[in-house]
Amino acid sequence: MARAFGECCRCTSRLGVLLVVLSLVPIGWQLRGEDGSTLSIDVKVVNVLATVRNKQGQIVRDLSKDDFRLEEDGRPQTIHYFARESDLSLTLGLLVDTSLSQRRVLGQERSASYSFLEQVLRQKKDSAFVIHFDREVELLQDLTQSRKQLESALGSLESQQPPQSGGRNSPSPWPGSRHRGGGTLLYDAVFLASDEVLKKQDGRKAVIILTDGVDTGSQLTLSAAIESAQRTNTLVYSILFADPEAYGPQGGFGGPHMGGPGGMGRHGGGSSRFPQQTHPDGKKVLERLSKETGGGFFEVTKKQPIDQIYERIQEELRNQYSLGYTPDRADAPAGYHKIHLATKEKGLIVQARDGYYADRSVRRQN
Repeated sequence: MARAFGECCRCTSRLGVLLVVLSLVPIGWQLRGEDGSTLSIDVKVVNVLATVRNKQGQIVRDLSKDDFRLEEDGRPQTIHYFARESDLSLTLGLLVDTSLSQRRVLGQERSASYSFLEQVLRQKKDSAFVIHFDREVELLQDLTQSRKQLESALGSLESQQPPQSGGRNSPSPWPGSRHRGGGTLLYDAVFLASDEVLKKQDGRKAVIILTDGVDTGSQLTLSAAIESAQRTNTLVYSILFADPEAYGPQGGFGGPHMGGPGGMGRHGGGSSRFPQQTHPDGKKVLERLSKETGGGFFEVTKKQPIDQIYERIQEELRNQYSLGYTPDRADAPAGYHKIHLATKEKGLIVQARDGYYADRSVRRQN
């Protein structure tokens, strides 16, 4: 919380100066004018993290505030705060798909993830947590700065195996660990990571998802998962790691050991609560999830192995621009507001979130 300004706020003629100062912090204020009226101000600063690349895919590191153009709902906005963020603390979540479709690639994901966390997390500055999801969503390791604990959590990842209860490395109690559905709960995992863990954190926040993008049982929709990440200012990096032999011969469920349309569910029978449906394109799902939250989408291929993808994500997290502005409309309605961030120089590609959710506005009380 910022310090109260006290007596210096009595004069309404200073309100303009005060708003400039307050635009740098998200906080509520009550100012009393000379006529006895009270102006309640819920100042909402919108923070946007952005990565900029040129046409060759190389990160651009030398831009200034004046090199950017920012709009909200089509209206130009003034950027009050600008910095090149390489030192701000980072809270990182690793969400790993442990459903049957990932059983053959899980070992590669595990080893690459540990190497990534070891390189990207700075001692006594950054923290991370680990979640696995299949027919349930479970927090294997709560937020920690301990690489040893993170390594232990990654080592416990098993395809569709229930975690061992008790013991030093048992999962932390968490509402998400009791969230059971009828399939792979990708959307629920994103929501619970954002709403249960990252919502309480400040600074830069990001999650990395390792999955084939196929959700077969979440209670929530893809749109709800995206909204939860946007509301908590969380970047979502999606890594599509698909095993082409995991599904049936026509690209859907139905092969041996797999549940699917017309076949057995993952509990040995169908689910009336979560009826089997035609599954969406996992790649399109992950592309949308990352694009609308300001993260990045990557696909593991022979030419682009998972280690190389992690190197690129690490480079992005260490070379971000942080921009902050206060929306120019004091009477802006609550709800979703579209953000468009671009550079004045043509040919540069800006990666940033598409919008944010506003809950409060400025109001006058007598």
